[in-house]
Order: sequence, then C-alpha cells, then structure tokens
Amino acid sequence: MNLQNSALREHMLVKWHNLTVEETLKELDASRSGLSKEKAKERLHQHGPNELTAKGKTPAILVFLRQFASPLIYILLAAALIEFFVMHKPTDASVILAVVFLNAIIGFVQESRAERAMEALKRLAVPQAKVLRAGAVIQAPARQLVPGDIIVLEAGDKIPADARLIEAASLSVDESILTGESVPVEKFTGAIKGEAVVADMGNMAHMGCAVVNGRGVAVVTSTGMNTEIGKIAGQIQEVKPPPTPLQRNVSRLGRYIGILVLGIIGVLVVIGVIKGYGFEEMFTLAVAAAVSAIPEGLPVMVTVVLALGMRRMAKRHALIRKLTAVETMGAVTAICSDKTGTLTESEMTLRQVYLSGRTIEITGAGYRPEGEFLENGQKIEPVKDEGFLLVLRISALCNDSTLKLDGDKHQILGDPTEGALLVAALKAGLNQKALQEEQPRLAELPFTSEKRYMATLHPGKDGKAIAYVKGSVDNVLAMSRQILVNGTAQEMTPEKRTELEEKNVEMASKALRVMALAYAESSPTPEQLSHEHLDGALTLVALVGMIDPPRQEAKKAIADCKRAGIKVMMITGDQKVTAVAIAEELGLPPGEAVTGLELGQMSDEELSNRIDGISVFARVEPIHKLRIVNAMKTKGYTVAVTGDGVNDGPALRAADIGIAMGIKGTDVAREASDMVLTDDNFASIVAAVEEGRVIFSNIRRSVFYLLSTNIGELITLIIAIVAGIPLPVVAVQLLWINLVTDGIFTIPLGVEPRHSNVLEDPPRRKKAGIVYSGMLWRIVFIALFMSIGTFFVFKWELPRVGLEEARTIAFSMLVAFQWFNALNARSDQQSIFKLGLLSNRLLLGGLGLAVILQAIVIYAPPFQKLFYTVPLSLEDWGVVVLMAGGIFVVEELRKLIAPRIFNSGK
Repeated sequence: MNLQNSALREHMLVKWHNLTVEETLKELDASRSGLSKEKAKERLHQHGPNELTAKGKTPAILVFLRQFASPLIYILLAAALIEFFVMHKPTDASVILAVVFLNAIIGFVQESRAERAMEALKRLAVPQAKVLRAGAVIQAPARQLVPGDIIVLEAGDKIPADARLIEAASLSVDESILTGESVPVEKFTGAIKGEAVVADMGNMAHMGCAVVNGRGVAVVTSTGMNTEIGKIAGQIQEVKPPPTPLQRNVSRLGRYIGILVLGIIGVLVVIGVIKGYGFEEMFTLAVAAAVSAIPEGLPVMVTVVLALGMRRMAKRHALIRKLTAVETMGAVTAICSDKTGTLTESEMTLRQVYLSGRTIEITGAGYRPEGEFLENGQKIEPVKDEGFLLVLRISALCNDSTLKLDGDKHQILGDPTEGALLVAALKAGLNQKALQEEQPRLAELPFTSEKRYMATLHPGKDGKAIAYVKGSVDNVLAMSRQILVNGTAQEMTPEKRTELEEKNVEMASKALRVMALAYAESSPTPEQLSHEHLDGALTLVALVGMIDPPRQEAKKAIADCKRAGIKVMMITGDQKVTAVAIAEELGLPPGEAVTGLELGQMSDEELSNRIDGISVFARVEPIHKLRIVNAMKTKGYTVAVTGDGVNDGPALRAADIGIAMGIKGTDVAREASDMVLTDDNFASIVAAVEEGRVIFSNIRRSVFYLLSTNIGELITLIIAIVAGIPLPVVAVQLLWINLVTDGIFTIPLGVEPRHSNVLEDPPRRKKAGIVYSGMLWRIVFIALFMSIGTFFVFKWELPRVGLEEARTIAFSMLVAFQWFNALNARSDQQSIFKLGLLSNRLLLGGLGLAVILQAIVIYAPPFQKLFYTVPLSLEDWGVVVLMAGGIFVVEELRKLIAPRIFNSGK
C-alpha cells in the first residue's frame, strides 16, 4: 500500500502539459486503444472512484449547540432563568429565550453553507463518459474512470476528468468555471514548454468544463480530488470563514457586560454586608442589578437592523446571504475584483478599424447596436465608404453568431468575438439576413487552432465567387499577397507588411484583441473551400480591434472607493497587457502588475510585503486568489472578494466578504459567498459598502442608547444603596424599561437616515469596536445626569408623597429620560434641528407610542398592580418632564459648543 501511495504522489507531481502525447501515454502506461478491463479495475482500486468526496460532517446538533457559545448568550440565558425561577415571569423569560434561539438558528443555517457549496460542486460531476476500453468505445459511469483511460470528447459534452489531449479537431472548451474567462479556449495536442497556469494549458482538458465545438480524444491524467476542481473542493472544505467584525464586536461587548454585571453584583454585596442587609434583600438587589445591566434588547436590535439593511441592499442589487455580512460591508478596506463582467461589460465590442493609413473609431459599448463611426473625430457614413463597407460586409457574413433581443437586453448567440463584429455591422444599418440572402454561404472553412482563421464562400460579382476571411493577424497577413488601399487592391510590399505588423502591436498594447479581415476572388466557383484556395491569394482589407469595455458606472465606483480610502485590486485570468490597459482606463490607482507565474515564485512573506503596491494580478489560478486574500488579511485589510467560477470558491470562503455574481456565477460560487450581486456590477459593491457604513453607524447609535440607559439604571441603584434609602425602582420596572421602552426606540435609531456622504469618510480601523473610548465617556456623562437627577427627585419626593408614589415618579423619570435620550442618540455631533426634527418619522412615532404605553402602566389598574405604580398628578408629570428634558437641552448645547469632544477612538 505504501508503494501505491508513493506512486500516486509521483503521478500527481507530473506536469502533463510539458510532455508530448507519446511521453504522456508512456508515463501512464496507456495506449491509444485504451486500457483493458482488468487494468482499469486494478487502477480503480489503486486511485479510488472518480468523484468529489466530503470530509466527515459535524453532527447537526453540535453545530446548533455551538451557536450558544458566546458571552452575551450566557448572560441572556442567565437573565431568562432569573426571570422564570426568581421573578416568576414566564412571559419575559420566553421573550429572552426566543431572541437567543432566533440567533442560534441564523448561525446554524450559515454554518451549513460549506456543505451546500460541496453539493453544488458535486452537481458538476458527469454521470456518464465515452471511454475507449480494449479498442472499443463504450458508455461507462464517469466515477469508474482511472488515470490512463482514453476518453472521447464531442460538442456538448462535460469533461469527466482531467486529461491530456492526444487528438483535437476544431476543439474548443468553455473553461470559465475554472479561469473566469468567458471566451472558449481553442485546444491543441502539442507540448507546452515551461510553467503554465490552467488558463494557458491549451493541451489539457479539465473536469467539469464543457466542450463548445469540435471533437477530441484525451488520456485521463487525474481523477476525483486530484483534479483541478477536486483541489478546489478540498480548499473549500478546509477554509473556515473568518468571524465578521460585528461578531467580534458583539462577542467583546458581551464579555464586557458580563464582567460589568459580576463586578456590580460584587460591589452591591460588599455594600449590602456593610449596611447590614439581609440575604433576601441582597438577592433582590442582585437580581435588579443584573436585570438593569443586561441589554436584553441588543440581540433583537442587531438582528432587526441587519435584516432591514439587507432589504435596502437588495434594492441596490446586493442580495445578502449571511446576515452579519450587512455590517461587514461597511468595514471593508480592500476589494479584490474580477475583471470580466464585474469591472467590464462582458460583451466584446469592436472599437477600432485600421484600413491602410486610416483609423476609424466606433462608439457604443456592448451588444446594443447603437453607436457612431468617427475618423479624425468627424462622423462618417459607413454605407457611403466603399472600403469600410466591405469591412462590415465581411464582419457580418464570415460569422456564425446572431443577435437576439431579450426584453430590453441584447444577447449574442454564438462566439463573443463574432458578436462584436456583427454588432458593428448592425450599427452601420446593415441587415444580416438581407446580406445572407444577397450573398448566401456556398462553403466554409471553420476556425481551427492550427489554421487560426475562418473563411466563408459566397457569390461575387461578374459570376465570380468571393471568399471572406477573418483570423489572427499573423496567419492572415502571411496568406495575403495584396492589400486594399482606398478601394483598390495593391501589391503587399515589405513596407506595407511592416506597417501592418507595427499597427497590430500598437493596437494590442491598448488591450485590443486584434484580428485581420481579408477576401479572395476565384473563378470558377470551387465546390469546396480549402486552405490551398486561399494561401497566397488573399487581399487584406483591414485590422479590427475589439475589447470587453469597462463599465462606465465602475469608473465612478472606483473613484468613490478612492475617496472612501478603500483599496481596489483587479484579479483576472486575462493577459497582463490587457489587464493593465483596462485598469488604467478604469482609473485604478497606479501600482505593480503581477502575473500568476510571478506570484507562484513569491513566498508568503514576500507577497505580504509587496501586496500594498500591487493593483493588478493577471493570469491567476485558484490557489493564487486564496494566497492574495490571505496576504491582504495579514496586512490588516478587511477584504471583499468577487468571484463567479468554481475556482473562486476557496477565496470567497476565506475573505471577510465573499461576493458572487448572480447572473454569470456558478452555484458553487454563490453557495460559498456572503453576498450575491444580482446585476454582476462593481458599482453595486460600492453601494453595499455605503449601506454597510450607514448600518454600522446606526448600530452604534442604538448601542449607545441602550448602554446609557442600563448604566444610568445601575448608578441609580448604587447611589440609593450607598445613601441607605429604598430602591427608586424595582426589578419589574427595570425590565419594562429595558424590553419595552428601549425596544421602541432601538429599531427607529437602527434605521436612522444617512446624515452625509459616508463614502467621504475614511474606513474605520479594524480594532475600532461598536463601543469606543469617546462613546464610553458620553455614556458615562448621560448616565450620571440620568441617575443623579432620578436620585435627587426620588429623595425629595419620598418624605412628601410616600414610597409608592415616589417610586412611580422615579420610574417615570427614567422612562422620560429615554424619550429625550433617543433624540440625543440620533447624532453625537449634529443638532437634531440641523438633521431635521421630522427626518426620522419612525422615531417620532415610537416616541408617541412610548408616552401612551407609559400612561397605561401608570393609570390602568391591572398594570398598576403588576408594576407597583400609582396615578401621578399633572404637577408630578411637570417635575418628570422638566428634569428629564434637561438632558436634551444639555446635549444640544454640548453639540453646539464642543461637537467633537466625544470622537476619541471613533
């Protein structure tokens, strides 16, 4: 068995793309006629089935119980037990437990995402494969394929395993799930020298990819978890999503509250012993302190605010799959984005045409047939320009694609490159169907990776036939003996040839994909079109340059990111020169461009040291993307990563925020992500960052409001105990304040409208929590005002009206403090009159409801008995409102005089 494992490891290390076909067959001990049944059975035992395997799953019950491992949850559970067994309030205990279990269910659902990502990967597996066994082609279960098997590939097939091609006839494969690039790859059988990334392995076929065109035969080199897609599956299972900033913040806040509760109870016990309180009194005090210290409404507030934020983000094309991701978007300091389809339109567009000395620019982007034709900045009419009209005729007729209108969106059925040529012809007013009727196709030579051109034969003038040709500049130029100049065919001189070669390099340096268009006349009309008819007989008409153009809204979004202090990095499977040109056009900050091969030669330490200066990664592989994310995180960035292919799964899981494409993304990418863009648009990411920042600010407002209330209650109790007077409020009244009065205001504060352009602000530091030092001082300031005011009024009223009424006044005063404090909490710097008193109508509605509910508790007999209250006079209410309103007046004056005094650590 050890020998088998050793052989397996050696087999995995072979660089199959470097070997010739014969060397590959020899290394695999295989032949073109396929393996025998006996040998296949033996290898199946050695290598195992050709399938993706999942690691042992954690039992669901343990995953669920793990959700309760949080300091804040412990505190809430303790509060629920106290309410049930000590206070005998099963309803209140049930509310607290419902909150705890709701959070546990949300966490449980999120932890199941890795397993769903694995299921999505398994759906890519091919059930059956055409395999050559002992010289005969048979249909066999793909899970039984082994290294050395010979498989047959045809158009429409999904490739069942990683394999080295030994035959390829016009074979093209869609590898977008692995490389992210949508253009099908032309395959060949020759060996490739040196290192190569997956996107450059033109002689390999990879599991899960689809055959678009042609036919091929290949020998299986890797199966199951040893395939490229299998390696990704392994990474997805190994990568654990990092805790979100909000999870870290709430966990830290829970610890602080726990320490505070224990500390306060300890202080109260010491004071109680000194004052000579009995056990029952001390227990009542401890319960009251615990109830007042615990912000029971915090988990509910966070969940509801995030859920409402999720709904707002969905309206801006960002579908949140993980609730805490709503807030995490606001903490993002770096975005690693794909190029194709996210920063660009993912619709090839013909942008420039060169006709011997003339350069014509074409406006418009994507497949919508709208645009102008400009020469030297002046608009021209293409149909009146004979030479340019021929360019458009060749573009439309030497073409297998069609344009389809789906609603208001134009789509190309066929190759994107051909789509760009067709749309250019349609922009000029040409009609593809009319052209095809005028010059029907008589014969054709399909594009192959060996010839690198396509030709179609049509009826010409004067009884002649004319062949239209499009293909690579090098090949078409080599086959041309003439060039069209001002509508006349002239000899292709060495000078003209050099001019075209230089123009090709110039256009390519602008990230244009350059092709040559040509024609050849023949008489009589040949029955079939062959290479011999065309070689040396072509007249070159033009060079055409096309590009996947940048999205206009992406340019603005990148500019917004610059102002917001967010680093944007492009990661693409495309060529370096193309990536750099697109980056410049998008306005990405200047930086280094690194290829996947260069990245592979860097150590993790070197990558981490250089990552700040890099703006473009080109020709990358899945493992590269994961390394980039990890390097960014070691430098302290909160990283968002976009992805649409299977190859992006591990990086999406490892990032702080994984963002999948909703339109062109795979199931694997979507299941591994935290957020899905419904429009595949980079601008939607920036909109989500903006919403995330607003939501975090709103969570801070609500937490400030809750903690200032709770600490105010605590200090009130402590002052009363130290002073040796009865408690101003009892536990059930504190619970009313914490669950009802506070609950009414926390949600409206959580949806406070945006105060300014939050993208103008720098991103918050990674260590900056929900509560910061400046907020703590503000909480203490407000809490002291509340507690001292409540204590003095209670002490003053106690000998005048008796304990019950004085306690009712103190209770109402603490509640009234919350009414005014809710208005204060809307901003720590700006006056409410500057924000607009009516700009948060939900808060004003909450204020009205809070007043009504408090009146019910004070005046309704059933509630009087439950909450130990008595009716208050108008004079009593005057004292309550006058004292409580002081907190609003003081804060408004503070915002006017020293608005930034509590900004430390913000």
